Amino acid sequence: MKQEIIISGFGGQGVLSMGKILAYAGLMEGKEVTWMPAYGPEQRGGTANVTVIVSDDPISSPILSAYDTAIVLNQPSLDKFQPKVKAGGHLIYDSFGILDVPTRTDIAIHPINAMETAAEMKMTKCFNMMVLGGLLKIHPIVSMESVMKALRKTLPERHHNLLPMNEQAILKGMEIIG
Repeated sequence: MKQEIIISGFGGQGVLSMGKILAYAGLMEGKEVTWMPAYGPEQRGGTANVTVIVSDDPISSPILSAYDTAIVLNQPSLDKFQPKVKAGGHLIYDSFGILDVPTRTDIAIHPINAMETAAEMKMTKCFNMMVLGGLLKIHPIVSMESVMKALRKTLPERHHNLLPMNEQAILKGMEIIG
């Protein structure tokens, strides 16, 4: 198994932390993992992205020009990364803020209404975990148990009271992915 994933959106949407949690979960399962963020001033409102590779075999390079799966959370990310999804790959997108929906016919397209659902559930800080849940429904590359361990490791201890809410968000994301 090898999954080459790009996650992209506005800074502040939890793009980098989503990738980090996925990478930590893979490490905890003994998989080979790379996590390569790309950001700068993007962290505070511009576009940020992270490339994550999770594999059973050694990874030759973290640099990719095409992806098995793209997760896009805004229009600029969709415009940039839709063409870079490999034929037969998957594109997951949150419909909030997307004006021109994906049009490719050679990939599987999965809308997830995570932003709206998170707002309805008063869980906007867990929006990214809903999206991660959607990814794990399509590609169960790591277990829920490993994701929760990774969350425990990456969240500061003062926020460990939010772990049940994050778990609920991941499970909700698994339900609402298209």
